Amino acid sequence: MNNNSIMKEKKSHDQSTNPNKDIQKLFNLTQFFKKDDRGISAFIPETTLPPETTLPNGMTIFYLRKEEVNVLYEQVQHYFRNGIEVHEYDTVFDVGANIGLFTLWAYQICKKNVTIYAFEPIPAIFNVLKANAERFNLEEIKVFFCGLSQKSEKATFAWFPNGSMLSTKYKDDLKELQQQLKESILQNLIELPREVRWLRRLPPFLQSFFIDKGLKKKFKIEEVTCQLQTLSEIIYQHNVKQIDLLKIDVEKSELDVLMGIKEEDWSKIKQIVVEIHNIEGRVEKITNLLSVHGFNQIIIEQEPIFRGSEIFSLYALRKPVFSGH
Repeated sequence: MNNNSIMKEKKSHDQSTNPNKDIQKLFNLTQFFKKDDRGISAFIPETTLPPETTLPNGMTIFYLRKEEVNVLYEQVQHYFRNGIEVHEYDTVFDVGANIGLFTLWAYQICKKNVTIYAFEPIPAIFNVLKANAERFNLEEIKVFFCGLSQKSEKATFAWFPNGSMLSTKYKDDLKELQQQLKESILQNLIELPREVRWLRRLPPFLQSFFIDKGLKKKFKIEEVTCQLQTLSEIIYQHNVKQIDLLKIDVEKSELDVLMGIKEEDWSKIKQIVVEIHNIEGRVEKITNLLSVHGFNQIIIEQEPIFRGSEIFSLYALRKPVFSGH
């Protein structure tokens, strides 16, 4: 690997002293103490529209769980930095689209002149994604009721009705994740939203009680069978000539998505932004994979609030190389 072409912001991996990004992704912690613990466990009937809310930018969207909207809204803005850009008439792939806030953000940036392929395998989440696409432009925003992986198959996902952002194909370590979350919350009470910072004033045994209660509610899961395809299959089926931005946020399946790209399709991808769970050296594996395929500017970040977790963001671009004559 050319160290001059790969720019990394190295962070500590000490998980015992810092918060885990999954805290933010699983909770807006104000959810903990709401009395309504209903979850949506199937498709919303086609005759019933999801509830609506208005984003800070004035856009009105459909949502699945209102308490997740602000987290998603803040998160999608972080993808557009370190040189990552989209322009009018670009083609964007949104892999792990959730309810479509990244898709709609790109759609707005490109002044509605953009082609977006958005992928979401969880039925209830997909239904909201589809409603948002239909509201704005179903011709330019193409939604796919599937996930992307390294091969085409059906797979069982763990879906969190009360915390949809953590729905995952990798469901074997949920007990470990629950314990890790509890420890991270207890160690980082100052990071909690203002509405629940009163937890800091409680004695430790009551802090533990309320957090256990909240986690038990959030970790109710339902298993759903989802269809997976490969990225190269989508490229072939839809005659995609170029992908100006490939965004991936798929809860530990990011390497699977990239392994589903055929050799001849890599040159079609101009920019990649991906959330990486650094399990078994995935940050290094993905960095090497992208470098081999011509991405010569790779930036790896971990936001200060997430130091010590396994969550990193990777931004990869192809930059012109000028000879020094």
